[in-house]
Amino acid sequence: LLPMVEAILAEAGLSLKQLDALAFGRGPGAFTGLRVATAMVQGLAFAVDLPVIPVSTLAALAQQGLREHQASRVLSAIDARMDEVYWGAFSESDGLMVPVASEIVAAPENVVVPSIDGHWFGMGTGWAFRNRMSATVMDCQVEVWPHARDVALLAAADFKQGKGLPSEQAMPVYLRDKVALKKSER
Repeated sequence: LLPMVEAILAEAGLSLKQLDALAFGRGPGAFTGLRVATAMVQGLAFAVDLPVIPVSTLAALAQQGLREHQASRVLSAIDARMDEVYWGAFSESDGLMVPVASEIVAAPENVVVPSIDGHWFGMGTGWAFRNRMSATVMDCQVEVWPHARDVALLAAADFKQGKGLPSEQAMPVYLRDKVALKKSER
């Protein structure tokens, strides 16, 4: 990852010290990916004393839905494995997607759509379970993952509002507390 970071900075003609903050996808998502992203942003930010902006991966998917499909209401769903999905509902406000409900992890059948009028658009790998969800959407894009452009856009808005954190406070968000079954539970 470090050579990729160096290449992007070189392409932009910037050094790490010239940045105002660092953003990262804080989750929910795959355990290892979230740990790597968090460790990387903590190390880079600590090295040059930059604030860190954690961005929800579900919000980034919703922002991408607004950008690519002009969807003003997005239900983001990521396959959480173990027959569950990470789930979030977002609505557009001043060009940014904002949450209208808490992010959750649930079986596809237990996903609930907020009672807000209008059409919803689905974004994310969790929509592969569409036939099991009671949530209805006008359309969805399944083969899609959070994009850095959308993480950056959401992070910039949070940075302007003073929501930067010291590097040591950057933490991943898992949503799932239980990741394995005990022998007695299998």
